[in-house]
Amino acid sequence: MADMQTLHAAFAARIDAVLNALELEGTLPPETPRANVTIEPPRDPSHGDLATNAAMVLAKQAKTNPRALAEQIVEHLKRDPDIVDAEIAGPGFINLRLTDDTWRRELAAIAALGADYGRSAMGAGRTVNVEYVSANPTGPMHMGHCRGAVVGDALAGMLEFVGHRVVREYYVNDAGSQVDVLARSAHLRYKEALGEDIGEIPSGLYPGEYLKPVGEKLAQEFGEAYRDAPESEWLVLFRERAVAAMMDMIREDLALLGIHHDLFSSEAELQAAKKPEAAEAWLRERDLVFDGVLEAPKGKAPPEDWEPVELPLFRSTKFGDDQDRPIKKSDGSWTYFGADLAYHLQKAQAADELIDIWGADHAGTVKRIKAAVAALSEGQGKPIPFDVKLVQMVQLMKGGQPFKMSKRAGNFVTLADVVEMVGKDVVRFTMLTRKPDAQMDFDFDKVVEASKDNPVFYLQYAHARIRSTLRKAGVEPSGEHLDRLGADELALVREAAQFPRVVESAAKAREPHRIAFFLGDLAAAFHSFWNAGNDDTSKRIIQEGDAELTAARLFLADSIGQVIRNGLAILGVEAVEEM
Repeated sequence: MADMQTLHAAFAARIDAVLNALELEGTLPPETPRANVTIEPPRDPSHGDLATNAAMVLAKQAKTNPRALAEQIVEHLKRDPDIVDAEIAGPGFINLRLTDDTWRRELAAIAALGADYGRSAMGAGRTVNVEYVSANPTGPMHMGHCRGAVVGDALAGMLEFVGHRVVREYYVNDAGSQVDVLARSAHLRYKEALGEDIGEIPSGLYPGEYLKPVGEKLAQEFGEAYRDAPESEWLVLFRERAVAAMMDMIREDLALLGIHHDLFSSEAELQAAKKPEAAEAWLRERDLVFDGVLEAPKGKAPPEDWEPVELPLFRSTKFGDDQDRPIKKSDGSWTYFGADLAYHLQKAQAADELIDIWGADHAGTVKRIKAAVAALSEGQGKPIPFDVKLVQMVQLMKGGQPFKMSKRAGNFVTLADVVEMVGKDVVRFTMLTRKPDAQMDFDFDKVVEASKDNPVFYLQYAHARIRSTLRKAGVEPSGEHLDRLGADELALVREAAQFPRVVESAAKAREPHRIAFFLGDLAAAFHSFWNAGNDDTSKRIIQEGDAELTAARLFLADSIGQVIRNGLAILGVEAVEEM
């Protein structure tokens, strides 16, 4: 990567240098904590180019009031040749106005850094395990899985961009009752492949036609051997074969979205290796698991067959839960929570941080699994930060009405069908146009609509416009005469220059949708710049008879296109060359 600081990083360093000077002068105590000092654009652009809260957050340590400290900071900042003006606003914010040449240099930095513009070493090589999708291996991917898949993959890409080592993990739930149902469903399709009329699929089995090829493959491999055999002879074998086939199908479906995991961890293998037993033993040593009796269900009379049973319980009430939670069932098998404990301990042994992407229906589990992970990871001598991102379901619409579409899946819309209808990039970007914990409608008509109301089209159109202009110009972009760029052009540079800061703040918050929001704003700014040329020919990018100005504006447009490509690349979306 080119050795070049982007604008926000450079001015953050300058603020830091001023605070160092104030420490030497005795205005600030030595080694004053500065973690909460920020430098970012003011909410109202008329207030300046950058604003810092340094005086507000450090005044208490300086034993003075914010405005008084701000005056001393401003005194230093006014000596900076790149700062036109430094003003104190309100209770002590400092607004900065920068020289035009500062923005021209930033434009040159975008071009020089290219695909690395916005990249940083913030992650310092720390390993982050991002677990996402983890759908039960019982059928093809459906749209209920899609949003979490995209959010998780975009988050992983973003964390890599800021210097983390990322492990993309998929947890295969292949030890529960649902995979026994899968095996029985595959056995039925196996009998069908052998020529038996199976009639209507019995209630409780998976009805989708996607199991037909599995049954056919089993028939080819085993012939008549298990047609009339008791379940005990074929259940485990058919379960393994069916899960493997489903995981192949799931990997193919995810690949349609450009999603590839580094690691697939099996719940069955985890249990075979006695990992839950090891986790339980460790927790018992610390009195975090004990044998106790669950309370009767609250708010209603217990079922007639309910009996108090002693079970191993995790002390989740110690961590704010409303009751302690069983890690085993009465039959001795592990609860989902119990197996999950062991799985997270396994992940924590190979990472510095864990992030899980879950459906919003798992919200009730968050607090206790976080508590358990905190307890388990602490035992390794290094508490592991653990975050859970909840993702709401997506309502499929067409023409403003709920949309039902079912082919081979049974009773749900497959991800493959949707990607086939609208394309990978439309699906991925649309899934990031709202915060993941907000409800979302995915309207098949609107996501392919060629209008500015469609954020996917509007953004892709901005990039296509730029690429088309560069192809048609007849002049090469050049940074030699950036002094020809005026206020309108530099306003566009100001917008693009937010990118490195947005990426870092999005990475810190673990929120990739912020990048999608930024790209939408940048596209809108570019379209406004372009449209101004429709009313005033002097504002057009290509200026007949003025090669210098044309080359400078092409350089600007090319750099805006670069920022759009960088943002889309983080999100796993390809920028189109023409539309």
